[in-house]
Amino acid sequence: MKDKPNEWVSIADLMAGTLAVVMLLLVVSILQSQFAALQHKEEAERGEASQRKRVEAMLTDMKRAFEAQGAAGLVAFDPAAGKVTLKDNVFSRGSACVTLEAKAAFASVDRELTHYLTEAKEGQIFVEGHTDSLPVQSPVTDFARFCTVYDDNYTLSAARAREARRLLTGGMTAETARRVIVAGFGDSHPLPGVDPRDARNRRVEVRFVR
Repeated sequence: MKDKPNEWVSIADLMAGTLAVVMLLLVVSILQSQFAALQHKEEAERGEASQRKRVEAMLTDMKRAFEAQGAAGLVAFDPAAGKVTLKDNVFSRGSACVTLEAKAAFASVDRELTHYLTEAKEGQIFVEGHTDSLPVQSPVTDFARFCTVYDDNYTLSAARAREARRLLTGGMTAETARRVIVAGFGDSHPLPGVDPRDARNRRVEVRFVR
């Protein structure tokens, strides 16, 4: 009498084959996902590199414009870091009012700043005010003269950042200008290696970020 075929062996073979196919599809899916993630990362890195180059080129052009006007002493440019530092002499002494010289110098680069935010849809500009650590001796209440009222360094730093923002956004639409963001840090972020009381800490830093 012949042995009957064992149907369980056939079912087991079928299940093993099915499992192998499922595992193969899973591996392919994982590899595709990893490949897509790698592509996305490379595209993002290329985009960031392109953005850095764009900001560097813009800040280099702005630096030349300031030098041509003899206004280089008002600002310090760091194209590689994507940063511009407005020095204390951009403002009237003890005030948030921007000097006429600074207004004229920044008016010449309105187009570059507007073009940057128009092209970089996710781009932002952070305007950050800083002071030295010397305390305010008495409250300032004459807004017409000082363009603000303040009784401490935080309030003054925020007011200077606000006025710097107005300086930067003069040629922008209201929608574009929303991406120019202000913060006042008072004396909490002195320059590295500089005495907190040093006047060089009185500055407004403008950073171009994505």
